[in-house]
Amino acid sequence: MTQRRESRTQVGIVGAGPAGLVLAKLLALAGVDSVVLEARDRAYVEARVRAGVLEAPTVELLRGMGVAGRLDREGMPHTGISLRFAEAPGAPPPTTGSTSPTSSAPGSPSTASRRS
Repeated sequence: MTQRRESRTQVGIVGAGPAGLVLAKLLALAGVDSVVLEARDRAYVEARVRAGVLEAPTVELLRGMGVAGRLDREGMPHTGISLRFAEAPGAPPPTTGSTSPTSSAPGSPSTASRRS
């Protein structure tokens, strides 16, 4: 017979994927009790890689939460891509570097990706 364990919580989160774990941590930082329900075991959840590329605001959020240790150890900075099209007559020459208003300061990653 399966033993039942009863507990009470303010928030139940289904799934220990990136969204569920970030939500649980943000709630904990705000003093809100939560429980994360996951079908897989802890070792599986901790070992799996779920994101190939993270945008700069996501990386900063994870660092601000104090949970970016693995990201900082194993992640590779991604400085963006350069798209080139056939230049139209009279078009200015292509520029180098990012012109995005959300690009980060030189030397800091705009996004990070996992090393192979």
